[in-house]
Amino acid sequence: MSFDDNTFLMQSLTNGEEKAYEFLLNKFHKKLHTYALTLVNDYSMAQDIVQNVFLKTWKNRNKLNPEFSIQSFLYKSVYNEFINNYQQNKAMMLLQKKYIESIQHVVETTDESSIERMLVIINKEIQNLPTKCQQVFILSKKEGLTNIEIAEHLDVSIKTVEAQISKAYKILKEKLKDKKNMVLLLLFHPANRDSISE
Repeated sequence: MSFDDNTFLMQSLTNGEEKAYEFLLNKFHKKLHTYALTLVNDYSMAQDIVQNVFLKTWKNRNKLNPEFSIQSFLYKSVYNEFINNYQQNKAMMLLQKKYIESIQHVVETTDESSIERMLVIINKEIQNLPTKCQQVFILSKKEGLTNIEIAEHLDVSIKTVEAQISKAYKILKEKLKDKKNMVLLLLFHPANRDSISE
């Protein structure tokens, strides 16, 4: 029997088999880190979240249900760990809970390879934005700066910043017509910013 079999893997983990745990790490660590990174936008923080998930999974291995998908369990655990961190230190997070829940729904209904492909597509389209538009969008949606901060940083008016962000969303919405892509695009929407006009 192979660890690729979900039931066998879950039972092996429950029995405390270290090889099963090593298999879990090798198969899911990179994928979970990629997912966590989309939530926190911070490499080391994403690493901490994933590490905590694996440690807790091993520590509570006797509670695992062989009938549940280990993949869904791990992704949901990363999400829960993120929410815990979010609640403890909201100032460090850029996403509102409603956006996170939307992303979580996509994660639970989409396999991880598809999610990774969608994120690559989204980031590629962001890189294809006009230079000034891309610069403002990244400062706002990835760096979490306010419109005032961006205006001061780039020495432009606030209206110019607002116009560039709206332009970026308009372009991205035209490029990312798939509904799931648009939901994932929301992960670039900061928690404490005004909504973008259509």
